[in-house]
Amino acid sequence: MLARFHHPYLLLTLTTLFWSGNMVVGRAIRGEVPPFSLAFWRWAIAFLLTMPLALPHLKGQWPLLRKGWKAILALGLLGVGGYNTLAYIALQYTAATNASLLNSFIPVATIALSWAFLNKHLRRIEWLGVIISLGGVFTIVSRGELATLAALTFNAGDLWMLGAVFVWALYTTGLQWRPAGVHPMLLLAAFTTVGLLALAPAYLWELSQGRHVQLSAGSLAGIVYTGTLPSFVGYIFYNRAVGEVGASKASLFIHLMPVFGTLLAALFLGEVPQPFHFVGIGLIFLGIYLTTSRKNP
Repeated sequence: MLARFHHPYLLLTLTTLFWSGNMVVGRAIRGEVPPFSLAFWRWAIAFLLTMPLALPHLKGQWPLLRKGWKAILALGLLGVGGYNTLAYIALQYTAATNASLLNSFIPVATIALSWAFLNKHLRRIEWLGVIISLGGVFTIVSRGELATLAALTFNAGDLWMLGAVFVWALYTTGLQWRPAGVHPMLLLAAFTTVGLLALAPAYLWELSQGRHVQLSAGSLAGIVYTGTLPSFVGYIFYNRAVGEVGASKASLFIHLMPVFGTLLAALFLGEVPQPFHFVGIGLIFLGIYLTTSRKNP
């Protein structure tokens, strides 16, 4: 899979597309699938997909896993058990607009953590790219009107989303310390195992509160989708790309989520893109180009 899609920026673009669908699905099935149930079952599916590809490497690379257990524990809790669970909880209480706006601060949080822990600095042209792409996100989210941003009200769900943003920034930065030499499938299996063990008590508590999955074609399709592309494929792509281009540049691709949200709405909901969409999309692509272009001095 990675041999065919080897360019890190292509991997990040596809990952963002998958995750955009994940946000849409999480919001759409929130009434049928409680947040801990969705988080648990999506990762259970990802675990089942990963294990056949991970087990052949387990015996030979077990010493590497054991040596790096602290990093595996932390990254599994953050990336698998943390971010998406907090985001699903947030989507129970806040609008998709608020979630998209807050999610766009992931690159800023990641850059700050990379500076604090890794002493990584962006050049001026790269900072300009981050600011421009963030402006593109604001343009789309606000529908091109500053009054829309001013009218936004924040609630408890937004606090959950801010927690999710911080957790994902920690995960992205922390991938710097993942055990070297471990096969990507085995590493994902290890992260998923940790995440599932952390999610299991929360899932059981949710069941004890009488909150169960309401089985339907839509809810089952949503769970299967979240477990395959956003979880299994998306995390493989993202982990690989972060290792190649670094946390700061990789996290910037999160700004593509409003772009793909616009395209998905046009394709599946019949919503016609407006001029502000194209302005925002243009700013996002310009910002990403300025930050990732290797020709910059």
